[in-house]
Amino acid sequence: MSITLIITIIVGYFFTLMAISFWSSKNTTEESFYTGDKSSPWYLVAFGMIGASLSGVTFVSVPGEVGNSAFSYFAMVLGYIPGYLIVSYVLLPIYYKSSSITIYGFLEKKVGFWSYQTGSIFFLLSRIIGASFRLFIVAGVLQIALFDSLGIPFWISVLVTIVLIWTYTIKGGIKTIVFTDTLQTFFMVGSVVVCLFSIANAMDLSMIELVKATNESDLSKVFFWDGSAKNFFKLFFAGVFIVIAMTGLDQDMMQKNLTCRNLKDAQKNMMTFSVVLIFVNLIFLTLGAALFLYFDFAGLEALAKTDQMFPTLAIHHLKGATGIFFLLGIIAAAYSSADSALTSLTTTFCVDILNIKKHKNPKNTRFWVHIGFSLVLFFTILLFSSFNDDSIVVSVFKAAGYTYGPILGLYLYAIIGKRPNCDIWVLPWCIVCPIICYFIQLYSPTVLNYTFGFELLILNGLLTAFGIWVGSMIIGTVEE
Repeated sequence: MSITLIITIIVGYFFTLMAISFWSSKNTTEESFYTGDKSSPWYLVAFGMIGASLSGVTFVSVPGEVGNSAFSYFAMVLGYIPGYLIVSYVLLPIYYKSSSITIYGFLEKKVGFWSYQTGSIFFLLSRIIGASFRLFIVAGVLQIALFDSLGIPFWISVLVTIVLIWTYTIKGGIKTIVFTDTLQTFFMVGSVVVCLFSIANAMDLSMIELVKATNESDLSKVFFWDGSAKNFFKLFFAGVFIVIAMTGLDQDMMQKNLTCRNLKDAQKNMMTFSVVLIFVNLIFLTLGAALFLYFDFAGLEALAKTDQMFPTLAIHHLKGATGIFFLLGIIAAAYSSADSALTSLTTTFCVDILNIKKHKNPKNTRFWVHIGFSLVLFFTILLFSSFNDDSIVVSVFKAAGYTYGPILGLYLYAIIGKRPNCDIWVLPWCIVCPIICYFIQLYSPTVLNYTFGFELLILNGLLTAFGIWVGSMIIGTVEE
């Protein structure tokens, strides 16, 4: 693929997003940036959320991870189903009843100010890590496809990606993202389908024959019953709580849902999205198996870093327009998660931390906060690039176990707990819990003969909720 063609694709895609941004941000107010005027059609939100949920991690890392853990990831996807039911019928009613701009306002009403601030701070930390991992992927792909050929260093590709995202989100915010995510989901899923057809054609197989070949290979194994991190039950229950924490308790994902006209529409959006997401993840896993089958068929050696297998194959080996569709897909995958992440970070910091309604010039404040988080993402990505060796999808969920656990525990206590007088105890305990979980994960293989995987998130959440409850009992007893 020529450099000129790659640049043309990137520029054309960017101007398409800018056109959508210009159109969607007409007649908007400052409130529109945060709430989308609560006028988004539920089916549009549902389709767009597919791209936001999958992101560059699923697009590149999930197919590559098939070589390490086969289809075991699908066990986690199956766990998403009960997770989305809980989000739809437990959390969404709470958020709509609360009527807060961010979902963390609920914590202030139920527990107290410091719980509210703690939830917001841990979300900011979680989303910065998650968004940085996702942007790290697309920046790496752009480096392989374009910037290496031009002799441009990695940090330039990172900077270009973030500047483009900042440019089209600064005005319309979440109202623009609802529409851009829809376009980006289409490109991402469509590009995977094109790549599957290209692999089948390169191997002289029909699509049915390719799917049959992947199903018959060891790579399609879903059920693992040993004590490893691939164990079915570990991944299934981790999937349940990952959805609750990383979707239901995440301002980024919930901000889109809260732009729907009412609770009923938001629930229809969530359930439709959850069903479609299962089939889309299955397509990505099938693509992963097809990648390794093709490498074996063509006599190519599998890459040590499996995240690079899909980009390398699509750009350098498959013929025709496959590389173009791949490039469109990876850009769409990155932008669909990164743009909403940047907007939600700005929203949470402005509303929860700065209480922007009290500022004399809220628009100017939001502008600089938006720039600030763009810079934070930029430097965090450079930091990750210097030490990350794991598959990105594994790294993201490892980080989630530590940072989303306290949020999960906070909400568990806020919904079930009855003593609101423990607020002062919440922040220090939420800091201590991930540290405790780190040492548990470190020593559990030798002490307990058990290896924690993604289910560390569950342990972290339960430990957080239990510690807050104990603190409330102690404080309540002292006060009495």
